[in-house]
Amino acid sequence: MPFDFLGKRVLVAGGSRGIGRAIALGFAAAGADVSICARSAPALQTTHDDLAQQGHRVHAAVCDLADGPAVARYVDAAAAALGGIDVLVNNASGFGMGDDEAGWAAGLSVDVMAMVRASHAAVPHLLAATGASIIHISSISGLRPSTRSAAYAAVKAAMMSYTGSQAAMLARQGVRVNCIAPGSVEFAGGVWDQRKQAGDALYARTLAGMPFGRMGTPDEIAEVALFLASAHARWVTGQVIAVDGGQLLGV
Repeated sequence: MPFDFLGKRVLVAGGSRGIGRAIALGFAAAGADVSICARSAPALQTTHDDLAQQGHRVHAAVCDLADGPAVARYVDAAAAALGGIDVLVNNASGFGMGDDEAGWAAGLSVDVMAMVRASHAAVPHLLAATGASIIHISSISGLRPSTRSAAYAAVKAAMMSYTGSQAAMLARQGVRVNCIAPGSVEFAGGVWDQRKQAGDALYARTLAGMPFGRMGTPDEIAEVALFLASAHARWVTGQVIAVDGGQLLGV
């Protein structure tokens, strides 16, 4: 069942690197017009150029997703550049880990409120499309308690809860909403790569707990995102899908 998104307009909030970049490139390779945003201009430009090689419309903009008005402006600009929105992917994270003011502020402003604000701004455009969908990228951290990253786990759980609520609110209007909960994903420059390079013992412990003996890749998350946005998943909404290679099994 090949993915065909020719003529579809896809917005990836947090799309310059890692999972977001893989999702954006996956949609572009399947024929979609794609818009991405991120805070880092150099990484954004690199991904923009790679997307442009697919030959479809590409839009990219620097955006601080913790800034509410900036999120709304970005979504409207993306819709104008692409001629509408068929798929919204909320991928950004503030990576707020600690149970302190800074950790909670980072997670709530980006993981939660950027998701809410981008959704609110995109819904009018999604309602004008056919077969529209929203995909939130959360984490398996939201599925269990955490003493190491309490704030991060809590905001990821909030994303999962909002997925169900949002799916119920939008179902009768023809918009599907789903959530992906990745396990530990490793890519150059990412959090787990940084831990590996620093010789952090947590990297070795986490890797030892992976049933398949490796961490996930961004492409493995992207492929599930494409499925959820495709007609193959037309009867799937309000779901949280863990994509973790069995990490939660604890075997």
